[in-house]
Amino acid sequence: MNPNEPHYGKPLAGWRLSLYTIIFEADTRAGMLFDRVLIALILLSVAVVLADSVRALHDSYGETFTVLEWFFTIVFTLEYVARLICVRHPLRYATSFFGIVDLLSVMPTYLAFFVPGSHALLDVRILRMLRVFRILRLAQFVVEYQQLGRALRLSARKIMIFLSVVLMTVVILGTVLYVVEGPENGFTSIPVSIYWAITTVTTVGFGDITPKTDLGRFIASAIMLLGWGTLAVPTGIVTSEMAAERFRNYEVTARTCPECLSEGHSPSAKFCRDCGAPLPAYEKDKRAPHPVTQ
Repeated sequence: MNPNEPHYGKPLAGWRLSLYTIIFEADTRAGMLFDRVLIALILLSVAVVLADSVRALHDSYGETFTVLEWFFTIVFTLEYVARLICVRHPLRYATSFFGIVDLLSVMPTYLAFFVPGSHALLDVRILRMLRVFRILRLAQFVVEYQQLGRALRLSARKIMIFLSVVLMTVVILGTVLYVVEGPENGFTSIPVSIYWAITTVTTVGFGDITPKTDLGRFIASAIMLLGWGTLAVPTGIVTSEMAAERFRNYEVTARTCPECLSEGHSPSAKFCRDCGAPLPAYEKDKRAPHPVTQ
C-alpha cells in the first residue's frame, strides 16, 4: 500500500468532523468523556453477561439482564453506525481490527434469535478495552505497551527456534519412554508418550501416566530437572529485549493520525509511522496531564 494513501480518513469539515473528533480523538475534553463513558458501558455489559451465566442470578433477574443486554446492544450499535458515518472510508474502518471487534460486540445479541446460546459470545466486548491505552492520556501505559510489543517482536525468532528444539526434545524423550515403559505401564503409543513428556517438561504433571520402571523414573527425573531450565529460557529472551528497550527514550502521547487513526506518536513526529500521512501540529492540552517521558 502506498504510504501516503489514506486509510479510513478524517473528515475535512462539517458535523462529521465534529462527530469524528468526539469519537476518535482522545486528546479533547469531549473525546475523553466519550471514551470514559464507553469503557464504563463495556465493563457493565460484560458484567451483565457474566452474571447472567450464573443459574441462580439468571432465575432471579433473567428479565432484567435481557433488558440491560438489549440496552447495551442498541447503544453499541448506534456507536458503531456513528463510527461508520463520520469516517471518509467506512468500508476500510469496518474491515480494520477495531471495526471487526465493534461489529462482533453487537452481533451475538441479534444472532441469539437464530442460534440459541450465542449471546455468551458477548464477552468479546472486553477486547474493546484495548482502547483504554489512548483514554485519559495514559501515555505511560502506551509506552509500556509499545515496549512490550517491540520486545516480543524482536524475541519472536529466537523463541520459535527455542520451541522447535523443545518440540524435537519431547518427541525424542516420549519415544524413549515408550520403548522403556511400554503399553503395559500406560504408555500405549508414541503420541501418548509425547503428551507425558510435554506435561513433565512444563512441570504440569497431571499424574495420569507415570513411569513404573526404575529406568523410566530416572529418565523422568532428568526431564523434570530439564523442565526448570526450559521454562527460564523464553523468559530470559524476552527480559533481555525489554532491558534493551529501557536504554531508548520514548516520549509518547495520545496523538492520533487523522488518516489511519494509529496512536502513540511522539510530539515531534511530522508523519505517521504506519501510513506516512502528515500529522497536524501537536498542541498540549493544558486541561489534561502532560505526556510521560520514559
